[in-house]
Amino acid sequence: MSDGSVQQQRHSQPAVPVLEEHLVGEVLSAVPDRGQWRYRPRRVGMLWRSRTLRVVAVFTVLALCGLVILALVRDQTGTQGFLVGLGLAVLPVPVLMTAFRWLDRVEPGPWRTMLFAFAWGACAAALVAILANSFATRWIATATADPGSADTLGATVIAPVVEESAKAAAVLLIFLFRRRDFGGIVDGVVVAGFTATGFAFTENILYLGNAFGEDQQLDSGFASVTVATFFVRAVMSPFAHPLFTVLTGIGFGIAASSARHQRVRRLALPLLGLLLAMGMHALWNGSSSFGPYGFYAVYGAFMVPAFGLVTWLAIWARRRELRTLGVELPAYAAAGWLSPAEPLALSSMRARGMARDIARQCAAAAATGGPFSRPRDPANHPAYAPAHARHAAHAHPHISAATRKEVKARGRQAARTVAEYESFATSLAFLRRQARRGTAGPDFAERERELLHHLWQRRETAGPALAHAAQATGRLRPRFTPAAHQPYPHPAHPYAGQPYSAPPYSAPTYTNAPYANAPYTHAPDNRPRPPYTNPPG
Repeated sequence: MSDGSVQQQRHSQPAVPVLEEHLVGEVLSAVPDRGQWRYRPRRVGMLWRSRTLRVVAVFTVLALCGLVILALVRDQTGTQGFLVGLGLAVLPVPVLMTAFRWLDRVEPGPWRTMLFAFAWGACAAALVAILANSFATRWIATATADPGSADTLGATVIAPVVEESAKAAAVLLIFLFRRRDFGGIVDGVVVAGFTATGFAFTENILYLGNAFGEDQQLDSGFASVTVATFFVRAVMSPFAHPLFTVLTGIGFGIAASSARHQRVRRLALPLLGLLLAMGMHALWNGSSSFGPYGFYAVYGAFMVPAFGLVTWLAIWARRRELRTLGVELPAYAAAGWLSPAEPLALSSMRARGMARDIARQCAAAAATGGPFSRPRDPANHPAYAPAHARHAAHAHPHISAATRKEVKARGRQAARTVAEYESFATSLAFLRRQARRGTAGPDFAERERELLHHLWQRRETAGPALAHAAQATGRLRPRFTPAAHQPYPHPAHPYAGQPYSAPPYSAPTYTNAPYANAPYTHAPDNRPRPPYTNPPG
């Protein structure tokens, strides 16, 4: 359309007056109340941004997958076979979950993430595997007219690729959307282990149910195919599926701890871990085709050593996480946020557990002996005495049941406070390590301030317990242990003396005394006190 025709069309239309700028006040005064609005802002894409909606949607999908997989397994095994398989398949699950949870004790991930991983493996991944494996095997059998070869090819080629990819999807989702819960090798191992445990649980129901059906058809009783299947899958190799998927988790864990500029490493290592998981899974599935003793040869010569190697790597990564606390937290002790003994105690799982016990006993003893207050000299308190002295201190036959209940509640609260302190200190150390590697994100200062705030609120209870635990476990010599745990002065700039030149340490985090005006229940003790001294030489 030419410019002339456009101008002619504009001239033919009635003129619409435009409000002048000087009439803004008049226009705004004429706007109706919100209840009389004819136009309302439309929220585009706001529905899916709701966290509650996302959680409900995800678990609804997993529940639907669970119902479908339940119907499929029951259809293949029958009702009795399904119940027998379910009862036997659930036995190794608590053992595996406990083992992975123990590995994650340094900085435990939230249970909702672990339950999502388990549900994904048991429902979504298992459903994808059953449907894809069945379809691929039938297609190969039809194309080759050889059902035997189709079953072998499906077990050694199709099943490893499909199953490991389906399980790796859960690790990828948590890696992308729960990045703060995925910080290293240990997190990758634990997430992958929970996913594979759920997958093995559903698969064991199917195999054990089919084995029970064979026993029923052969009239061989319960102690034949079912027992042999249970022994192989739940006793000899309950770690098989977790071992495969853990290789993928290790790849994602190394990628999570890599710097942002190492893009090739962050992309290649998860793929390499997935390929290794597929290869090991294919070797395991194909072991029965290597002859009558092929299964035992693969099991003894490959699977057991691989399991030992991966276990050693996971424990080594766990110990490295503890060493991270001993490396990163002394900077906060030098700045006055922690006592010199606390990084030593926090880097030992034994000392951390002892500190919780000490806090529980100290709170209980204070509740029975007087007002609930922290003693100034922990070494002379009954809670720090030998076991027989502690029992004597707590032996009050005339205490009422209500008082005993209150004493236990205070003890549990004190232990919970120390546990929270340990958790926040661990997160602070890992956050500082991420900042050194350049993976902390732009909100480092806000997250650091929040963690320091939580530590400062709980240090009155956790500080003396951790100091004594460091001394009791031999991590701190007694002459360097302070006689009493006093509140530490707030530094004006906690990192002013640290020679960091790159962000986020290039500028001081705090511009004045942190938390000076916070409404704490314990007023800071400003009495003069001798400073902590460092060990000579």
